[in-house]
Amino acid sequence: MTDRKALLTDWVRQQLVMCYGTQASDVELQNLSGDASFRRYFRTRLNDFSYIVVDAPPASENSHSFVRIARAFRSGGVLTPRIIAVDYEHGFMLQEDFGDELYLKALNRCYDAPDRIDALYKCAIDTLVTLQKNVNVQGFPPYDEKLLLSEMQLLQDWFCGRFLELELQQEEQQLIFDCQAFLASSALAQPQVVVHRDYHSRNLMVPEQEQYPAVIDFQDAVVGAYTYDLVSLLRDCYISWPLSYVQLLALYYKQQAEDHGVISGLSEAEFFRHFDLMGLQRNLKVIGIFARLCIRDNKSQFLADIPQTIRYFTEVAEGYPELAELLQWFRVRILPLAEQRLLKS
Repeated sequence: MTDRKALLTDWVRQQLVMCYGTQASDVELQNLSGDASFRRYFRTRLNDFSYIVVDAPPASENSHSFVRIARAFRSGGVLTPRIIAVDYEHGFMLQEDFGDELYLKALNRCYDAPDRIDALYKCAIDTLVTLQKNVNVQGFPPYDEKLLLSEMQLLQDWFCGRFLELELQQEEQQLIFDCQAFLASSALAQPQVVVHRDYHSRNLMVPEQEQYPAVIDFQDAVVGAYTYDLVSLLRDCYISWPLSYVQLLALYYKQQAEDHGVISGLSEAEFFRHFDLMGLQRNLKVIGIFARLCIRDNKSQFLADIPQTIRYFTEVAEGYPELAELLQWFRVRILPLAEQRLLKS
């Protein structure tokens, strides 16, 4: 056992004794799969109850933000883990346990049960509308132009530069930047709400005896475009659906958001333009993130999710003349090399 895990185990034991008056001398931490961050997750059981234990090193993870946002979301009617105890100095947390049923697992299990899939997505969309309507934007940083552009820059730095080992010419860099600035401008022009920023099937859970999903991994929430979380959910990097079904669910969101006063006065064409362009920004960002996770963090499993993200980008970009030159460049300069490198990985 590492020194840090031993320290964490001792802390959990102390918290359980203080919270529940139980002698917890036999506390053990069971490793759980992690996420794309530097956090580690464990489960511990005591007296027929289970708890999630989080090791979030302060040098790389902000536990203050996590706790603050968990409480803000929960007070707005969104189900998030109850924080039982927290040690900010060491980055330790003891949380409510929602089980192991991620949305991704549930969706894959009922792939041939359209009614169940529909119910899961509509509950996730209802929860998203609740978040956007009830959680006040005060206290959340803006998803501003600087952040939007810096995220998309990950494509050039990590995917093109580090993964594909391409040296982009000045003309290529300018072409990419101009298109990224166009996408950032579209995002900033949209109605602004609290954005989870990673609202997809691996960050939604299906708790027992709960109709609506539990939401996790929300510590990077910002104030940004109303379509960001919707496109994260419906054009998920980890599971995909036919375009016709994605459009039906998107229109379900539009109706719910209008009924609850989140948006108003948008035509269907305007709404889908917002949805598509926001998704393209996210696609460029995520391709870079997955490459960085592989190279910097030794998490090569994320490379398997790049082809679907590329497919989203190329298929959607086809519908927008403003991106025709970038799309042509991407298909000629990037795709052949990307396919070759990803095949070897």
